[in-house]
Amino acid sequence: MSVRFEELDYRKTPIGELSLRRRHEPSLNVDVIEIKLGDEYLMSSLFTASEIALADLGLSALATPKADVVVGGLGLGYTAQAVLAHNSVASLTVVEALDAVIDWHTSGLLPLGPELSKDTRCQFVHADFFALAASAEGFDPEKTSRKFDAILVDIDHSPAHLLDSQNAAFYQSAGLIKLTQHLKAGGVFGLWSNDRPDNDFTALLGSVFDNAYDEEVVFNNPLQNKEFVQTVYLAKMP
Repeated sequence: MSVRFEELDYRKTPIGELSLRRRHEPSLNVDVIEIKLGDEYLMSSLFTASEIALADLGLSALATPKADVVVGGLGLGYTAQAVLAHNSVASLTVVEALDAVIDWHTSGLLPLGPELSKDTRCQFVHADFFALAASAEGFDPEKTSRKFDAILVDIDHSPAHLLDSQNAAFYQSAGLIKLTQHLKAGGVFGLWSNDRPDNDFTALLGSVFDNAYDEEVVFNNPLQNKEFVQTVYLAKMP
């Protein structure tokens, strides 16, 4: 058993104080890795079902046998790991705005870091995902205007609950239209949300993309012994 609580790293960032913690949860007899922004929990290794579902649902909607994928938001790495588990994935570009999070993976401080770092299909890009989505240059610093088969995003808590108010433009019609310039024909956009489905946002996606829908991800919270519902939004190019 590890120590009951340990702060592995602490950084000041443009959006607040970021901390990486490991604690032992005695009720489950497991070690839990958590990232906090100030007093707010960003992610926990206890709850990863919807992060994995984002990858699996997004890639299952593709028809291509060799997919080039973007993941917006590295976090603890569970979405990236789930993407790379698909043999159809030819390349993965993970865009992360916080250099601390990339450091935690490349240094091996996070459990999934070595696995992601050694996979030759995977590259980390230190950049603001939302700025790249709105740009003409796109997500690959080595190939301007490169298009992808899937763009999967797990950054904000939901389209209505943002980590940074400057991200709001992305979730409007104009921002989503700009995103489409980086998707191939038949490409898929996937978005994680901590909330239940928002019918208005699904309708907004449908006004921009050829087809849009939402999928509830239901999982058990072992600490509270009750079910929680999160959402994966999916939208497809014609």
